[in-house]
Amino acid sequence: MVKSDLAALRNIGPTIERRLNAIGIHSRADLLRIGPAQAYLNMQARASGALPVCFYLYSLEGALTGRHWDDLPAAAKALLLKAVARASIGACGNLPD
Repeated sequence: MVKSDLAALRNIGPTIERRLNAIGIHSRADLLRIGPAQAYLNMQARASGALPVCFYLYSLEGALTGRHWDDLPAAAKALLLKAVARASIGACGNLPD
C-alpha cells in the first residue's frame, strides 16, 4: 500500500484523501502532475453521485496553491470550471466557439 501525504495539504480531509488515493493520487506531486480538473473528473467518474465543485475541484486547486477553496479568485474558479468542461467533452468533440 502506498503511503499518502495528502492530509498535510490545505483543504484535504479524510474523505478527499480517500477519493484521491482511490484514483492513484497519493502525493502533492501526483496531484500537480494530473491537475485539479482531471483529478476532479476522475473522482467524479468513481462517485455514485455528483461531487460538489466547491468541496472538490476548488479544494484541489487550493491544496496546490495553499489557499482555502473559498479564497480562490473568481478568475481562477472560472478557469477551473472551463478546464473541467473541456476535459469532460474532449472525447466527444470541440467546445462551441
